[in-house]
Amino acid sequence: MPVRNIGIFAHVDAGKTTLSEQMLLHAGAIRQAGSVDRGTAHTDDLPVERRRGISVKATCVSLTWRNVDIRLIDTPGHTDFSAEIERSFWALDAGILVIDAVQGIQSQTEILMKAFLEQGLPLLIFLNKTDRPGADPQRVLSEIRKRLAPEAVPLWNPTEVTEFVCAAEEGLLTRYLNDDIPSEEEIHARLKALVCEGRAFPVLQGSALRDTGIELLLDSVLDYLPEPSPGNGTLCGVAFSAVQDRLMGRGVWVRLFSGRMENRMPLEIEEGADRLTGEKILGQRKISQIRDAAGRDLGEIKAGDVGIIYGLGDVKIGYVFGTGEMLPRKVNPGHFRTPLITVQVIPRDPGQTQALREACGELTGEDPLLHAGYERESGEIHLQVMGKVQLEILQEVLESRFGIPVSFGDPSVIYQETIRNRATGFVAYTMPKPCWAVLEFDIEPGPRGSGVTFSSTVPGKDIMPRYQHQVEQALPMALSQGRLGWNVTDLKITLVGGNHHLIHTHPLDFIVATPMAVQDGLRRGGSILLEPILEMRFVLPPENAGRVMNDVRQMRGEVTDTRISEDFAELTALVPAAASMDYPTQFASLTGGRGSMSSSLHSYRECPLELGKTARRRGTDPLDTARYILAARSALEGDIFG
Repeated sequence: MPVRNIGIFAHVDAGKTTLSEQMLLHAGAIRQAGSVDRGTAHTDDLPVERRRGISVKATCVSLTWRNVDIRLIDTPGHTDFSAEIERSFWALDAGILVIDAVQGIQSQTEILMKAFLEQGLPLLIFLNKTDRPGADPQRVLSEIRKRLAPEAVPLWNPTEVTEFVCAAEEGLLTRYLNDDIPSEEEIHARLKALVCEGRAFPVLQGSALRDTGIELLLDSVLDYLPEPSPGNGTLCGVAFSAVQDRLMGRGVWVRLFSGRMENRMPLEIEEGADRLTGEKILGQRKISQIRDAAGRDLGEIKAGDVGIIYGLGDVKIGYVFGTGEMLPRKVNPGHFRTPLITVQVIPRDPGQTQALREACGELTGEDPLLHAGYERESGEIHLQVMGKVQLEILQEVLESRFGIPVSFGDPSVIYQETIRNRATGFVAYTMPKPCWAVLEFDIEPGPRGSGVTFSSTVPGKDIMPRYQHQVEQALPMALSQGRLGWNVTDLKITLVGGNHHLIHTHPLDFIVATPMAVQDGLRRGGSILLEPILEMRFVLPPENAGRVMNDVRQMRGEVTDTRISEDFAELTALVPAAASMDYPTQFASLTGGRGSMSSSLHSYRECPLELGKTARRRGTDPLDTARYILAARSALEGDIFG
């Protein structure tokens, strides 16, 4: 059976889940459409989703329309669950963007459209809630063309479709101007090609609640969106979501782009990497069962298929099976949006601290961006999160799924740091024997956003190439905490001196020595705190523009662009994340809900220490030489870094 792998996306409350229910109903996949408000939506299967009436996890469902199997991934709408949205992009061939025909384009709408354009994914746009008072599809279409994509074409206007397609093709345009109007079949065939090329975005309208426009949308999915590639037989797939089954245990949703998987098939899985050497740790797992969204045993999946794979244990979300070079787009967690907030999670019962650590580790396996961290000396557990709504959901999940009631400390922005002045970092790790690793680094500041670059001018006779490779491997660990406690970035590190010893050098000596030399250089050069800066975009009534501009200044920000018309004002500003954490609530109150705002990470810039925050060091400080060496020698698995 032909297939389509489609994601459905929207700003929160645009009616996306209700639309998914109607698509399932029309296709005969369900007997009665569920309700978000009543907690009966088929795509909201987690207890927390049913209680709150909000999607927090992407869900894959299947339906059949015109003898085509459509795998539909329903995604969360709230920005706090952007990681779930991002992971859905890994599995798709195309998407549907739902826009409220009353509210028009909202903050998340723009972010989603940008992601589709960056990924090069074909897209249909559905204007929902056309039955509501104030709905104006033509106005929203005009907004789409101005703010999202000028190539938006309304399928409800055949003349406009014909003109759009002919204008996009020189040969068709010549015929059109000579009154040789292409046939309807030609127009639709060429429109599909334009959609698949990302040069056209068909727009439909209807009401999910009133059940209008649904079948035309289903037809358009088949008529204009592409089938998956058949691949070349070589295994290539990605784990994009996780599920828990009472009997089967943990399963992962996998999208295969090439090759096949089947029940009882053994797989060689990368189980991690040695924290010090960076070497891959491989293990063999065996698939116990492959199921579809309805829980049926599929037996196998092949290129273009999605399925739930059981038996792979704790394989992480984002794991690439087989040949990663064959993936149509990069699997890079955090590209869509990265967490900017860290918060301590505190068990109500201190006796559950170890259980909480294990639960947070399990949740991190499902959402790599959570980055659960444990501070050994203080016993504190910290998570990195997107926002307050995600915290509320995590609190419910920890109690309902793991039986661990928790509270959270005050959230803090995640800072970075860099070196202030050029400096030399040196270490002679030669005692107590047996050991020998002498290193000298030249460390200098780099441009903002440049990351870390490494080079070496040391000849191989002084430090053997394999040891120099170990130095480079150890740098991410050495820079994971600077003198202010944050990740160190934006610097150029050059290995300019040092030596090994033919007899006394141990294989891991240079890995142990690298953090000592790096931290010595950071101490000599001094540290600069870097704070995240958000690019915030406001669309609001003109009468509120002055107040928002003043608020931006109060938040140590600056307005970079202003466009004001009779209908609305559009402001762009750069604002420190720490100063704007609570501003969305203030903005909604100020505009009476008539405005929209979106934000994304723009850059990091220097922040005075008195306005920022240092972080407590995890593990043993490499500059506390005696303790550090003892810790390194007795616990090379990672105790020296917490």
